[in-house]
Amino acid sequence: MKINDTNRIGALNHYQKQSESRVSGVNKARQKDEVQISTAAKEMLTTSQASSAERKKLIEELKQSVTTGTYHVEANKIAEKILPYLKQ
Repeated sequence: MKINDTNRIGALNHYQKQSESRVSGVNKARQKDEVQISTAAKEMLTTSQASSAERKKLIEELKQSVTTGTYHVEANKIAEKILPYLKQ
Protein backbone atom coordinates (compact mmCIF):
# COMPACT_ATOMS: atom_id res chain seq x y z
CA MET A 1 0.00 0.00 0.00
CA LYS A 2 1.36 3.38 -0.96
CA ILE A 3 0.26 6.65 0.64
CA ASN A 4 1.20 9.72 -1.35
CA ASP A 5 -0.78 12.52 0.24
CA THR A 6 -0.88 12.73 4.03
CA ASN A 7 -3.01 15.89 4.21
CA ARG A 8 -6.13 14.44 2.65
CA ILE A 9 -9.50 13.76 4.21
CA GLY A 10 -9.07 16.14 7.13
CA ALA A 11 -5.95 14.52 8.52
CA LEU A 12 -4.63 16.31 11.60
CA ASN A 13 -1.04 17.09 12.27
CA HIS A 14 -0.87 17.44 16.03
CA TYR A 15 2.82 18.29 16.06
CA GLN A 16 2.30 21.22 13.74
CA LYS A 17 -0.48 22.60 15.94
CA GLN A 18 1.75 22.32 19.00
CA SER A 19 4.60 24.16 17.34
CA GLU A 20 2.22 26.86 16.10
CA SER A 21 0.86 27.37 19.61
CA ARG A 22 4.41 27.67 20.95
CA VAL A 23 5.26 30.32 18.37
CA SER A 24 2.11 32.31 19.11
CA GLY A 25 2.80 31.95 22.85
CA VAL A 26 6.23 33.52 22.41
CA ASN A 27 4.68 36.63 20.91
CA LYS A 28 2.42 37.21 23.91
CA ALA A 29 3.62 39.58 26.61
CA ARG A 30 5.45 37.71 29.33
CA GLN A 31 5.17 38.51 33.00
CA LYS A 32 8.42 39.29 34.72
CA ASP A 33 9.32 37.80 38.07
CA GLU A 34 9.77 40.23 40.89
CA VAL A 35 11.45 39.81 44.24
CA GLN A 36 10.85 42.08 47.20
CA ILE A 37 13.08 41.89 50.24
CA SER A 38 11.47 43.02 53.47
CA THR A 39 13.09 45.57 55.75
CA ALA A 40 13.49 42.90 58.43
CA ALA A 41 15.46 40.72 56.00
CA LYS A 42 17.63 43.67 54.99
CA GLU A 43 18.32 44.40 58.65
CA MET A 44 19.24 40.77 59.30
CA LEU A 45 21.63 40.85 56.36
CA THR A 46 23.43 43.95 57.59
CA THR A 47 23.69 42.59 61.13
CA SER A 48 25.10 39.29 59.94
CA GLN A 49 27.69 41.06 57.80
CA ALA A 50 28.72 43.34 60.66
CA SER A 51 29.31 40.52 63.10
CA SER A 52 30.88 38.08 60.65
CA ALA A 53 34.37 38.49 62.17
CA GLU A 54 33.02 37.73 65.65
CA ARG A 55 31.07 34.78 64.31
CA LYS A 56 34.11 33.33 62.55
CA LYS A 57 36.08 33.55 65.79
CA LEU A 58 33.31 31.79 67.71
CA ILE A 59 33.06 29.05 65.08
CA GLU A 60 36.80 28.44 65.20
CA GLU A 61 36.67 28.16 68.99
CA LEU A 62 33.78 25.68 68.75
CA LYS A 63 35.63 23.61 66.13
CA GLN A 64 38.70 23.50 68.33
CA SER A 65 36.74 22.43 71.41
CA VAL A 66 34.93 19.71 69.43
CA THR A 67 38.25 18.47 68.03
CA THR A 68 39.87 18.30 71.44
CA GLY A 69 36.79 16.72 72.99
CA THR A 70 36.14 19.49 75.51
CA TYR A 71 32.84 20.65 74.01
CA HIS A 72 29.92 20.04 76.37
CA VAL A 73 26.28 20.18 75.29
CA GLU A 74 23.83 21.42 77.90
CA ALA A 75 20.67 19.40 77.40
CA ASN A 76 18.52 21.76 79.50
CA LYS A 77 19.24 24.73 77.22
CA ILE A 78 18.48 22.69 74.11
CA ALA A 79 15.22 21.47 75.61
CA GLU A 80 14.20 25.04 76.53
CA LYS A 81 14.73 26.16 72.92
CA ILE A 82 12.91 23.16 71.38
CA LEU A 83 9.94 23.13 73.77
CA PRO A 84 8.05 26.12 72.25
CA TYR A 85 8.16 24.51 68.81
CA LEU A 86 6.85 21.21 70.15
CA LYS A 87 3.94 22.92 71.91
CA GLN A 88 2.63 24.38 68.65
